[in-house]
Amino acid sequence: MPSAVCGLRSSFMNHTDHVNLLRNGITQQGGQWADFGSGSGAFTLALRELIGADAKIFSIDQDAASLREQERAFQQSFPNSNVHFLRADFTRELKLPPLDGIVMANALHFFKHKEAVLKHVREFLKARGVFILVEYNVDVGNMWVPHPLSFETFRKLAPRAGFSEPRLLATVPSRFLREFFAAATQRVEI
Repeated sequence: MPSAVCGLRSSFMNHTDHVNLLRNGITQQGGQWADFGSGSGAFTLALRELIGADAKIFSIDQDAASLREQERAFQQSFPNSNVHFLRADFTRELKLPPLDGIVMANALHFFKHKEAVLKHVREFLKARGVFILVEYNVDVGNMWVPHPLSFETFRKLAPRAGFSEPRLLATVPSRFLREFFAAATQRVEI
């Protein structure tokens, strides 16, 4: 997955936009969270702002340069953070503790078979753990966003992958493909 592209896309939004997309999906500070496909860390920084300094964050991306960029950004913005930068493919086996929440922003649209990816991601969450998805709110993509999914499509897909019915958190206009949406759902036992 080209994480540099993910970072570039989210760079058209600012930090306040990133925070506002996630805000209504995070009900308490602390805990153990991950950002899957974190790119240059725009949403990882937003997550840190919302869950606080006592939280533990795992920032996971395949691109080492993007992770180094994140590390520098954390040193500037949140130097006293408990963040672990992991160069890895989140669709493979990862050694993570059971997570209270996962953020996945602009990463799922790289996968054609989304249900399998979501079922895999679900396994990292504690019971009732929160999954926040940020994506383009369209079902037809382009060469840079090959397999997007609208909120309506995610509403149908999430329960099949072992999640509760998603709730729409926020939308923000995009220069590409209309708008972004953020949605939250929880792991349910199936």
